Amino acid sequence: MSDALEKAEAAAREAAVDTAAVQIALAAVELAKAAQAQQQPVPHHQCEHQHKARRSAGEWLGIACAVCVGGVGIAFASLALAILGGTAAIVVLVLRGMWADYQKRR
Repeated sequence: MSDALEKAEAAAREAAVDTAAVQIALAAVELAKAAQAQQQPVPHHQCEHQHKARRSAGEWLGIACAVCVGGVGIAFASLALAILGGTAAIVVLVLRGMWADYQKRR
C-alpha cells in the first residue's frame, strides 16, 4: 500500500509541477501579446513615400543666376542672328546690283 501511496504522491507532485509550467507558459504568452500590442501603435496617417529635402536659399540663388546668364546668352545669340541676316541681305542686294550693271554693259 505504501507503494501505491508513493506513486500517487509522485503523480500529484508531477501534476503540480506540470500545472505550474503550463501557467508560466501561458503567462509568458500573454506578456508577449501585451508587449507586441505596445510596440506597434496604430498610426493615424503616415506617408509611405520618401520626401525630398527642400532646396536652400543658396541653391535657389544659383538657379536664378544660371537662368539670367542663359537669358543673356539667348539675347546675344538672337542679336548675332539679326546682324547676320542684315549682312546677308546687304550682300545679296549688292550682288544683285552688280549683276544688273554687268547685264547692262553686255
